[in-house]
Amino acid sequence: MTSGLSDALARAVDGDRQWDRLMQMAAIGAVEGTGVDRPCLGERDRAARRLLIGWADAAGATVSVDDAANLWLRREGTVPGAAAVLTGSHMDSQPRGGRFDGIWGVIAGLEVMTALQALDLRTPHPIELVAWTNEEGGRFAPGCMGSMAWSGHTPLERFLEVRDAAGISFGAALDEHLALEQDLPRRPLGGVPHGYVEAHIEQGPLLEAGGRRIGVVTGIQGSRWFSVTVIGASAHAGTAPLRLRRDALQDAVRAIVALNELTRDPEDILRFTVGRMTVSPNSLNSVAGQVTFTIDLRHPDAGVLGRIGDAIEATVRGALSGTTARVTELFSAMPVRFAGNVVDAVERAAAAEALSHVRMPSGAFHDAQFAAGVCPSGMVFVPCRDGVSHNVIEFASPADLAAGARVLARTLLSLAGG
Repeated sequence: MTSGLSDALARAVDGDRQWDRLMQMAAIGAVEGTGVDRPCLGERDRAARRLLIGWADAAGATVSVDDAANLWLRREGTVPGAAAVLTGSHMDSQPRGGRFDGIWGVIAGLEVMTALQALDLRTPHPIELVAWTNEEGGRFAPGCMGSMAWSGHTPLERFLEVRDAAGISFGAALDEHLALEQDLPRRPLGGVPHGYVEAHIEQGPLLEAGGRRIGVVTGIQGSRWFSVTVIGASAHAGTAPLRLRRDALQDAVRAIVALNELTRDPEDILRFTVGRMTVSPNSLNSVAGQVTFTIDLRHPDAGVLGRIGDAIEATVRGALSGTTARVTELFSAMPVRFAGNVVDAVERAAAAEALSHVRMPSGAFHDAQFAAGVCPSGMVFVPCRDGVSHNVIEFASPADLAAGARVLARTLLSLAGG
């Protein structure tokens, strides 16, 4: 594809239309302020998907859904049998999330397809937009179930018995959802695309702090998630002597202190987070009989991630005094490095738009982490205000989102034109 066509496509990207569609999506599941609560495989998720499907005709796209409820919009290419170039992200949100996390990547991909349709421009390779199921993990953990199942990283069957806070299994929610979308053509999981590019807000402060408009993402750091259950014995807070107690909460605190020592990193690269804790019986005047807490461990080096992650269970057990513990690994994804040709294509697109840019890794994991195991993949980042995400005050400017969509358009055209 010529530079003239790339310029024309970038000019056809309509930032106002993209913003209007983002705000229409933000109204589905809106919470106080400017937040969004749109859990996967629920009523609000389905409403957002139907809105997206309603825009498919204007993008010259056909619609289908796979066995994991990943939603696909396809714009055919001119070369019979050519593998598709994919773009997309997710439509679900955190329980009190923002208006741009995930959904911008879907709407940006739609905007590129709509611009192609306005120019009556067909690429040799088909272009497909995918809205992945359950990227956030806010209702069913872990996240990225849709892309993990599609890529073969984890069989879909492994997720079916995972339950949400109300006790509903992922399998039951998936069955209900697919039954309500039975009017949509079904397609099998999997495939070998020509490439994948995901547009996303950075979810961190580096672009804004550095005055850069575009992040050319080089890879994603690895993640390991654990659940730790400390088992003691509940007792009366007024009558049980301290020396005889099997206090699960006190031992959980000791374990977390020990884990903080294990994960101490003078370079501040490693990320260790205890994000959730449940206490039973959770009474003011009772000794805690059981505590469960989660661990989110991340690092860009697979060796460090492996070594520290493998030491977690022994570190927890060594910190206990009178209790026992059960440590379960919930999720593991090793670091990935994106394909050089896709990274280069993103960088060329940013340069063609005369946008300040920088090569950078992603600290958060994304569906692109699993697409990268199947096909050459990459990401486009734009700044978000103060680096805030997973929060109702999350914000990205219309100008930055429009610039990111133009970069995405040039990148997709480059990949789909070869």
